[in-house]
Amino acid sequence: MATLTYRTAGESHGPALVSLIEGLPAGLPLDTALINEELRRRQGGYGRGGRQRIETDTVSFLSGVRRGRTIGSPLVAQIVNRDSRLDDTPALVKPRPGHADLAGATKWLTTDCRETLERASARETANRVAVGAIARCLLKEFNIQVVGFVVRIGPVRTDIAADLPPEELRQAALASEVYCPDNAASDQMIEAIKNAKIAGDTLGGIVETRVFGCPIGLGSCTHWDWKLDSRIAAEVMGIQAIKGVEIGMGFRAAELPGSMVHDPIHFDAAQRQTPALGFTRPTNNAGGLEGGMTNGQPVVVRAAMKPISTLLKKVMPSVDLTSHQAGKADYERSDVCAVSAAGVVVENVVAFEIARAMVEKFGGDSLTEMWHNYHAFLAAARALGNPE
Repeated sequence: MATLTYRTAGESHGPALVSLIEGLPAGLPLDTALINEELRRRQGGYGRGGRQRIETDTVSFLSGVRRGRTIGSPLVAQIVNRDSRLDDTPALVKPRPGHADLAGATKWLTTDCRETLERASARETANRVAVGAIARCLLKEFNIQVVGFVVRIGPVRTDIAADLPPEELRQAALASEVYCPDNAASDQMIEAIKNAKIAGDTLGGIVETRVFGCPIGLGSCTHWDWKLDSRIAAEVMGIQAIKGVEIGMGFRAAELPGSMVHDPIHFDAAQRQTPALGFTRPTNNAGGLEGGMTNGQPVVVRAAMKPISTLLKKVMPSVDLTSHQAGKADYERSDVCAVSAAGVVVENVVAFEIARAMVEKFGGDSLTEMWHNYHAFLAAARALGNPE
């Protein structure tokens, strides 16, 4: 079957970040403004550090694109690093708790954590946002919308209902400095970040992504690694500092009886022409996924981000790898809170996984062929059990 894949390369202070994407259909228009806007949002959010004032991330294409459209060959996307000084960066011999430093230095048999941290850095997520934004260009052709927002930062959580239309929800999140659609909660989150900065500490939080307009049947129940929820969870857990992922009701489903968890199925002939084919649910506790496949409801994914590991004042105890003497962990420039940015990354990796599932089910050599396959499937599905 056709598939969509990517690989990333590049170090935090190397010359550039590069992504290789294979499997995009030919003829797909690439909206560079959309991609660059996602990169800009990843650099934003209240609580970000000094690196974001140095870099202005924009994408350029080195292969696979002609006159703004994909041509079916491997696509290479590049983001240039302005702060390129890899050979001049100092050694780091006192590993920072919470980072990959100690494990990576031991793995590669060195006392210098620098080479581990350069690749393990969250700077790599710029690549993943670019890849996800390219995937969004494909989803846009099928009216699939991906919207993310912040649910919690530190002690402040919003319980605002997120049952807004996708564009309204997105605009409400964009209007907030912390990408939270709840104005009152946004103000409290900003205050919490300010207090953490004064204390020399950091904050984590929870972000949510919703995907609207997926047809029924993306993913598969036939193999564990073909299940779409499994794949989404793996993509999201692969983001730096993410420590938990849940779909739909998530962990709360373990606390309730089945009658309060599972979503009843109804049918509304007036919605027959939608990708959900007329099947409706009064609730969406499953988060749009049942048996590893989309069920026509919005896909709902939440992720928990731990606090940034690098602390300004409360520097954590560590050990010098060259002398084994106790000391304080080395300090690298860092953020106070990057939850808002993490939400943008989650949005885009989820978008990629949805796009990958679309390519697998409807893929062809060209966007025209994929579009034909998509509509042929919907027509065949609508004909099932149709009394007309």
